[in-house]
Amino acid sequence: MRDVHKDQQLRHTPYSIRCDRRMKWHSEDEICITTWRKRKPPERKMRQNTQDGYTRNWFKVTIPNGIKYDKSWLMNSIQSHCSAPFTPVDFHYIQNRACFFIQDASTASVLKDVSYKICDDENRKICIFVNHSTAPYSVKNKLKPSQMEMLKLTMNKRYNVSQQALDLQNLRFDPDLMGRDIDIILNRRNCMAATLKIIERNFPELLSLNLCNNKLYQLDGLSDIIEKAPKVKTLNLSKNKLESAWELGKVKGLKLEELWLEGNPLCSTFSDQSAYVSAIRDCFPKLLRLDGRELSAPMIVDIDSSEIMKPCKENFTGSETLKHLVLQFLQQYYSIYDSGDRQGLLGAYHDEACFSLAIPFDAEDSAPNSLRKYFEDSRNMKTLKDPYLKGELLRHTKRDIVDSLSALPKTQHDLSSILVDMWCQTKWMLCFSVNGVFKEVEGQSQGSVLAFTRTFIATPGSSFSLCIVNDELFVRDASPQETQSAFSIPVSTLSSSSEPSLSQEQQEMVQAFSAQSGMKLEWSQKCLQDNEWNYTRAGQVFTMLQVRSGNQLTPGAPCPCS
Repeated sequence: MRDVHKDQQLRHTPYSIRCDRRMKWHSEDEICITTWRKRKPPERKMRQNTQDGYTRNWFKVTIPNGIKYDKSWLMNSIQSHCSAPFTPVDFHYIQNRACFFIQDASTASVLKDVSYKICDDENRKICIFVNHSTAPYSVKNKLKPSQMEMLKLTMNKRYNVSQQALDLQNLRFDPDLMGRDIDIILNRRNCMAATLKIIERNFPELLSLNLCNNKLYQLDGLSDIIEKAPKVKTLNLSKNKLESAWELGKVKGLKLEELWLEGNPLCSTFSDQSAYVSAIRDCFPKLLRLDGRELSAPMIVDIDSSEIMKPCKENFTGSETLKHLVLQFLQQYYSIYDSGDRQGLLGAYHDEACFSLAIPFDAEDSAPNSLRKYFEDSRNMKTLKDPYLKGELLRHTKRDIVDSLSALPKTQHDLSSILVDMWCQTKWMLCFSVNGVFKEVEGQSQGSVLAFTRTFIATPGSSFSLCIVNDELFVRDASPQETQSAFSIPVSTLSSSSEPSLSQEQQEMVQAFSAQSGMKLEWSQKCLQDNEWNYTRAGQVFTMLQVRSGNQLTPGAPCPCS
């Protein structure tokens, strides 16, 4: 026993169970007593010693290239193919991936089977990865009950009951929170999740949310507002750190009417105001005000076209309801087209729509001066030889289309002259042609009358409107007869004989207001006269009274103030 060394090392055996050997020496008899204790591998110890069970139960779901997909569409698609219901936690985008967490092993197993069973609009199968994970950040760093209660009290103080508005600007430096050493940073998903949870429980009718000056550089956490506070119409994100308009796509499910973004780096990434408005309205088609500035009315028709666009059995003459849908659509389309700001037409086009324009002359021909402005955009496939121009002159995506339309001369269409022919109709598609005349209202060709033929192919829109997928415009010189009869609506049809005659400009205002509001001509004229022919103010008054009355006016209805 005396030959035993006190510091003897155990031989390394990597696949055996590790043991602790401890030795006690009794100096009197010099006897060494050795004790052995078995120790389990670290992996088993980790699994048994999880303090709260989070590590063992959480799974991370990753969708490669998920950044291309809207959150609502992606979640609904996965849920529809998944046999077990689940609640995604901490949904967010990172680089080009979409990620979220679930806390259930059986659901994780089912989600693995969903991979490659979902196809996107381009018929590409979507891959889904499911892996073990630690608990998500918002769960591990969940606010304590006392912190939640203090945050709730702070938010109550900032809530305006009469306006249903919540002011959370500069929330981190709120004196009540700082006094209790509670750090609410809304860029952190746990803080934003707690804030939205309080909003859902305590302010379900919220209409306006102010998140100004909170140093927000991403909106992943805010994306849940679509489910938590779907009624929000006004959102203030000014004076934050948002660098790309792409971030707004994470909350585009909101039906915003007013948005504030000034003071964010993204505002300086656009070439001009028109491009800025176009990009923002791409996310929020119903937007009426941006950074406090009024925008032209969006192109929206409140008719459930999916219910009435069914195959016609009566020689393609169409039903009266379908006829009304098309005529109302055209009235709104051309009222915005002629307003001077055509960005409101973004809502009328599909994201991947196409548009082309043609005139009956080539650049080498001697064409009238009135058509020269259309030369550069004319796409005549019969004479066009350059393959690059063939693709370049076909405008693709709704933003390119509206930008192209905005560059064309300002016009005024004679709505009384238009002829409409619906020549193809199925449950999911409607094809119709429009013929008529218009005149240019500025430039060297001001007052010249031109004729046009326009062919639309449309489908039911997501907002109960017709959605244009293909648009072809043909412009030519008007014939002498068309020129003579253009804009010949008698004044008596717009006003009674006892009232003073209207100027040509006032008649056009009445026509445009009637088309946009859906009211009869006489009521449109009265509304404009009551507001001293201020078109913008008349529109604001009409909208305000319409909302107060709670009525969705039908075409031809009287003014809501009557």
